[in-house]
Amino acid sequence: MSGCPGSQAFDFRKEKSESVAVETAKLASELRQWPVQLHLINPQAPYYQGTDVVLTADCVGYALGSFHQDYLRGKSIAIACPKLDEGQDTYVEKITSWCDDAKINTLHVLIMQVPCCGGLLQLAKEGVKKATRKVPIKFTVVGLQGDILQEEWVAA
Repeated sequence: MSGCPGSQAFDFRKEKSESVAVETAKLASELRQWPVQLHLINPQAPYYQGTDVVLTADCVGYALGSFHQDYLRGKSIAIACPKLDEGQDTYVEKITSWCDDAKINTLHVLIMQVPCCGGLLQLAKEGVKKATRKVPIKFTVVGLQGDILQEEWVAA
């Protein structure tokens, strides 16, 4: 198949049907704000002030079954797609504003393992680099079936 590896079709039904399902009580959403799309957020909104921020590729929340409990709890969020979203220069400005104006503590960037998702980490690094106040960036790569492939702190 030619084209973008991120557009390649995979069918995981067989793998998932063989796994053991665990029944649990309905889990509560850990979302603490609205809006969540990076184009729509105000980086100086009260829920960003002095907090830890999760900047995640749109697909991560669908691939990672425990996203809310493991990554969103107690944090503020913004979502974006580095492949499909336009106006990404605005994203850099908003990330810089998080650092300098909202004085966020950390920025955790979560992306999928497909090549196009790497652009979100680059935007985060650029935004933090432009800021006068430096903020640590944590970086997580999520596999297509929700496994964590890489997780580390990176320099802006």
